[in-house]
Amino acid sequence: MESFIESIKKLINLLHLLYLSIKKVLMDFFTNIIKKLIKSCDCDCECNAKRFKQNFKNWTSGNNYIDKFIQDIQLTIHTDYEISNVLEWITYDRLNDIKEDEFGVAYRAKWCDGCIDKWDIYNQNWKRYNKNMIVTLKNINNPINVKSEFINEIKASHKVYGITQDPKSKKYMMIWNEICEKCNLVCDAKRFQQNFENWTSGNNKIDKFIQDTQLSAHHNVSEALEWIPYDRFCDIKCTTKGAFGNMYRASWIDGYMYRWDNKSLNWIRYNQNMVVTLKSLSNPANKVTISRKVYGITQDPETKFYMMVWNEICEKCKYICYTQHFQQNFENWTSGNNFIDKFIQDSQLLDCYSAKKALEWIPYNRLCSIKYFTKGKFSNMYKANWIDGYIDKWDNKNQSWIRYNQNMVVTLKSINNPTNIMSEFINEVYKICYLMNFEFTVGDRRLTRIRVEFWAELKMSSKFRPPIFANSGAVTVRHKIYGITQDPKTNNYMVVWNEICVKCNNICYTQHFQQNFENWTSGNNLINKFIQDSQLLDCFTAKKTLEWIPYNRFCNIRDYKKCKTNEAYKANWIDGCIYKWDNKIQNWERDEQNMSVVLNTLNNPEDFILKFTNEITVTNKVYGITKDSENNYRMVCNEICEKCNYVCYAKKFQQDFDNWTSGNSYIDRFIQDSQLSAHGNYEVFKKVFEWIPYKRFYDTVYITKDELGEIYRAKWIDERIQYWYNNNWNRPNQKFMFVILKSLNNSKNITLKFMNEITVPHKFYGITQDPKTKNYMIVYICKKCKDTCYTEYFQQNFKNWTSGNNDIDKFIQDVQTSYCYTNNVLEWIPYNKFYDIKYIAKGGFGKVYKAKWIDGCIDKWDNKHQNWERKDQNMFVALKNLDNSKNITLKFMNEIILHFKVSLNKCIIKLYGITQDPVTKNYIMVLDYAEHGSLRNYLNTCNNKLSWNDKINYLHSIAHGLKDIHEKELIHRDLHIGNILRCRNVTCITDMGLCKPADYNASENSKNSIYGVLPYIAPEILRGQNYTKAADIYSFGIIMYEVISGLPSYHDVSHDTSLAIKICKGLRPRFNMKVPQLIEHLINRCLDVNQLNRPKAKEIKEVLSQWYIESYSKYHHKNAEIRKQIKEAENINNSGTNLGIVPYKTHSEAIYASRLLDFTESLQINISLLKFNNLKPKNSDRSCKEPDNAININSTESKQANISQLENDNNNLLEPNNYDDFSKENDSIISVESLAVTQSLQIDIS
Repeated sequence: MESFIESIKKLINLLHLLYLSIKKVLMDFFTNIIKKLIKSCDCDCECNAKRFKQNFKNWTSGNNYIDKFIQDIQLTIHTDYEISNVLEWITYDRLNDIKEDEFGVAYRAKWCDGCIDKWDIYNQNWKRYNKNMIVTLKNINNPINVKSEFINEIKASHKVYGITQDPKSKKYMMIWNEICEKCNLVCDAKRFQQNFENWTSGNNKIDKFIQDTQLSAHHNVSEALEWIPYDRFCDIKCTTKGAFGNMYRASWIDGYMYRWDNKSLNWIRYNQNMVVTLKSLSNPANKVTISRKVYGITQDPETKFYMMVWNEICEKCKYICYTQHFQQNFENWTSGNNFIDKFIQDSQLLDCYSAKKALEWIPYNRLCSIKYFTKGKFSNMYKANWIDGYIDKWDNKNQSWIRYNQNMVVTLKSINNPTNIMSEFINEVYKICYLMNFEFTVGDRRLTRIRVEFWAELKMSSKFRPPIFANSGAVTVRHKIYGITQDPKTNNYMVVWNEICVKCNNICYTQHFQQNFENWTSGNNLINKFIQDSQLLDCFTAKKTLEWIPYNRFCNIRDYKKCKTNEAYKANWIDGCIYKWDNKIQNWERDEQNMSVVLNTLNNPEDFILKFTNEITVTNKVYGITKDSENNYRMVCNEICEKCNYVCYAKKFQQDFDNWTSGNSYIDRFIQDSQLSAHGNYEVFKKVFEWIPYKRFYDTVYITKDELGEIYRAKWIDERIQYWYNNNWNRPNQKFMFVILKSLNNSKNITLKFMNEITVPHKFYGITQDPKTKNYMIVYICKKCKDTCYTEYFQQNFKNWTSGNNDIDKFIQDVQTSYCYTNNVLEWIPYNKFYDIKYIAKGGFGKVYKAKWIDGCIDKWDNKHQNWERKDQNMFVALKNLDNSKNITLKFMNEIILHFKVSLNKCIIKLYGITQDPVTKNYIMVLDYAEHGSLRNYLNTCNNKLSWNDKINYLHSIAHGLKDIHEKELIHRDLHIGNILRCRNVTCITDMGLCKPADYNASENSKNSIYGVLPYIAPEILRGQNYTKAADIYSFGIIMYEVISGLPSYHDVSHDTSLAIKICKGLRPRFNMKVPQLIEHLINRCLDVNQLNRPKAKEIKEVLSQWYIESYSKYHHKNAEIRKQIKEAENINNSGTNLGIVPYKTHSEAIYASRLLDFTESLQINISLLKFNNLKPKNSDRSCKEPDNAININSTESKQANISQLENDNNNLLEPNNYDDFSKENDSIISVESLAVTQSLQIDIS
C-alpha cells in the first residue's frame, strides 16, 4: 500500500512538472508575440532601435505607408553590426548636383550628410561617413507597395540608404547605390563605374579596354588602368624612336591610384611626380597587351597618338625597385668614360632593396673645402666635404633619393691611368675587401658572407683580374667607397671614399676624431699622443675621450684652491663637453655649455700621464688638457661623487656653494647637507632645499600666526627644482606656484637641530629672509598632499560664486579646501548649465531628473589658461531634488554631507556638486547618471543572461561600497535593491538619506518609527532596537538572495504586519534553484537572527573577491571549490529537473519603495508576548545538504515563503523548529499569470 502511495506521489509530481513546462513554453510563446506586436526591445541598454524610435516624432514623409516602412526597418536595428541595413527619411535639400542619367530613368546626386555609421555618445547624435557621396535617385511607382517593391526588386542588387521626395513633382524617390553582384557591396569596381561618364579617350575600343580592367578590380586597384589626361604629365622627353612608335620619359604629377578614401570620396594616390614611360600606340585598333607595370593610357593632343603609360619592372623582384630608380637616371649623367659608366651602373643594378653597394657618379662641384692630404704609392690623396652626403633610401613622396651625412668629410684618391680604370680600381681599391675576407673568416662569419658575395659579383666584370698578394696580413686599412668623380682641371678620375674602423668595420667615433688630428696640436708630442690614444679607444661613445681645449674657450676664471704642489682655478667652459656625433651638421654635439670646471696645473705632464689611470680618474672626471697664457698645461676636470662614481647632482650643487649664503652658518649647513644627499632625480625632487632670494616671491598675503611666527601665502616665480638640464636646474614651466612662508621670529637663535625639527611635518622647499624684519622664513606647501594642491585655486574663486545659502556655501568651500585633488571635489553649479532636463522618478526625499551638463566635471588645472580644464562635456547627470529645501541648514543637509563622505569610492554613486531650481528654490544634488537604472530593473530584463561570475561581481561591488560606508563609521539604514544602481557597468550604492553615524541613537519618540522596505529590514529593527552595521549586513543578505535567484524577496505576499511578525520569528526567503553551498552559507550568515554572528562588510568583500577571481579564471583556479559547486549547480539547473526563473506576479500589497512602516501597535503587542513567553527567534533551517532540500520541483511559487499557515496565528510567536514548516504549498495565494511589473518608487536614475 505504501509503495502504491509513493508511486502516486511521484506521478503527481511528474504531472505537475509537465504542467509547469507546458505553461512556461506557452508563456514564452505569447510573450514573444506580444513583444513583436508592441515592438518591444529586449536589449538591456539604450540600443539603436530605441534611439531611432525616440526620433520618430521629428520627421515624417507625409505618407503613412512610407513612414511605417522606414520605422519598421529602424526598429530592427539594435547593434552597430546591423546599422548598415538601416533606412532613413532624407530631406531633399540634403541632395545637390542632381542630374538625370542618360536613359532618363533615374538621377545622380551628391548626398551632403552621407550614411549613418554609429551612435556618438558624446554628441548624442549619429556619426556619418562618406559625406558628399554620389547616390542614385529612382522614383517609387506605388508608395503603398513600397515594401514589396523594395524586397523583390531593389534590395537584391542595391545598397539602399533611404527615401526622399521631390518637392516639385511630389514623387517619392528611393536613394541607393548599385552593389557589385560578386562582392555584394559597393566595391572599387562600382566606384569606377560611377565615373565612366566623366571621361572618354575618344576611342571606343580604348574606352572599353580601360573600363573592363576597372570593372575587374573589385578590391585591388593596382589591376585597373585609367585614362590619364596629357596635361597631367610634365618634363616630357623623347628617349628613343622605334618602328612602331616613339618612347618618352615624363613626370606624372598625380601618381598612381592606391586606394579609395571614404572621407574625401576620391582615390588616394601614391608617388606623385613619379617618372614614367610613354610609348606611342601606332594602331589603337590592335589589341593592347600588358607586359610591364602599366598605369593607363593618354593621348598627345598635337600628334593625336595614343600612348601607353608604364614603368619597367625589375626582372628579379617583379617590382619597381631601387635598380629601376637608378636605371631611369642613367641618361642624366655620364663620367665621360664608358668603362667607368658601366662599372657604376653595374654596381647600381646589384641590389633591389638597398643602396649600400651602389656607387654613383659625383659631380666635382658637389665637393668643397678640398685640401691636399698626402701622396700615395700610385696617386695623390685629398680631403674634402661632400655637400650632398651618401644615398640612404628612396623617397616615394619626393621621387628622389634621401641622403645622409650632408657635408661629410671624404677622401679623394686620384687614379693615374683612366684607360685601365677598371683594373686599377679593383686591384688598388677593392683588394682591401678581399683582405678583409681573408683576415675575418673565422672571427665574423656574417661579415665574411657579405663580403664574399660582393666579391663574387665584381668578378663578373670582363676587366677584372683577381689580385695576388704575397703578404695579405700587412694591409690593415679598410674603406667605404661612395663613388667616382673627376677633377675638371687635371681631368683625373678620383675615387670618393672614407676609411673604415678596423675594429667595428664602420665609420665610427674614432674615425671622426682621427680625421681631425691635423687640425690641432698641444705643442707637446707626449700630450698629443696621449689625447689621440684616448680618442681612438671607443668606437661608439665619447665618454672616455679627452680633447685639446684652447684656453680662450674658458671664461670667468677665478681662484679655487692653492696648495704647495700645484694651484687650481675655477672657470666656465663655453663649449661644454663632447656628447655625440651629429651627422646632420657633421660635427660634435656638445652638452652643458658654460659648465663649471676646475683647471688643475700640471707641473710635470709625464707624471700626469703615468698617474692618469690609477689615481686621477678615480676622483675626477677629466675632459681634456689646455695651456694657459703662461704656457702652463692644465687638466680640465670636475670632482666625481664617491658614491655615484660620476659628476652627480650633489656635485653640481656643491659647485654652486660659493655663489650664495643665507648669512647664518647653521642654515647654510642645513641647506648644503640636503643638497649633498641628492644624487639623483628622486632625491632632488623629495629632499633638496635651497636658499631662495625674497625677491622671487610676490603677492605675499598674511594668513595667520602660530607659536613660531607669522604665516603668509605667496606666489613663487621660479617654482621647485626638478632636474638638471643644459647646465642649469630645470623648473616647471608655469607662471608661479603657491607656497606658504612661515616666519621664524627667533632667527638669531636658529640651530641645526631646530631646523631639522621644524621641517619634518612639511613638504619643504627652502629658506628665505624678509629683508625688512630680517626674519628667516621657511618655504613649504600643503601638508595633506605634500605637493602643489588645488585648494588654493578653489579658494581664489570663492568670491565669484554663491549658492544663496551660507551653510551650503560653507559646506562646498570646506570640501574644496579639505581635498587636494579634483576627483574628490564638489562645486556649485549654476542651474543654466543643464539642459534637456527630463523627469525620471520620485524618491523618498524628492523627484529625480535626467539632464545634460554643458561644462562637464573638473579634470585638472590648466596652467596655460589659468583655469580648470574639464572633461565629459554634455555628459548625462541625475538631478535629485530635495523637497522643501529652500531654507536648508547644515543640520538638515544630512544626505548631501554623508553622501559626499562616502562618494569618493567608485562603488558609491558619485556626487559632483549642488545646484538650485530657480523656480521652486529647492536645492538639488548633481549625481552620476546610471544609464541602466536600478539593479532590480536590470535583473528584470537581463537576469537570464547573467553568469554566476557576473552575479558574484555585482555582489562584490555592493559589498565594497558597504565596506567603505562602514569604515567611515556610518550606517546606510535603507539598503535595498532599488538603491543599487548600474552605472557605467559598475554596481553602485546610492540614496544616503537615512545614513547616520554608527553611534547615532534614535530618540524615544522616533524609536517606533521604521522607515524603509520591509523585506530588507532586520528583525531586531522590527523589534524596536537601534540600527547597527549588522542591520545593513542583513539587508545585504536579502540583496544577495535577489541577485542569485533573480526574484524579489516575498514578492507573492502582502508587506504588512503579518509578514513583519513572521520575519521576527525567523521567516527567510528560499531559492527556487540549486545554489552553490558556499554562497548559500554566506547568505545564511548575513541573515542570522543573532547580530553578532553576521559577518562584517570587509569579510564579505574579501570572500566575494576571492570567489570572483576563482570563478573567472578557469585555468589558474580550475580546482577551486566555488568552481566545482557552480558547475554542479549548473548541471542540476540545466538537467530538466528545474526550470530556472519563471515569470512572476507581484502581490498588490508587496511594496518595494521606502516608506514609513506603521506597525507600532501590533508589533509591540507581539513582541511583548514573545518576551513574556521568554521565547527567542531561531534561525530558519535553510541548509541544502541534499539537492531535494534546495530544489522543490513541485512549484516555483512554493520557493518563496508560504506564510498562509501563519496568517491565522499572528499572536502565536512560537518559532517553528524548521524553516520547511513555512514551505507548504498553497496555490491559492500565488499564481503566475503574466509578466511582473515591480511597483517601485525608489530612485531610479536611468
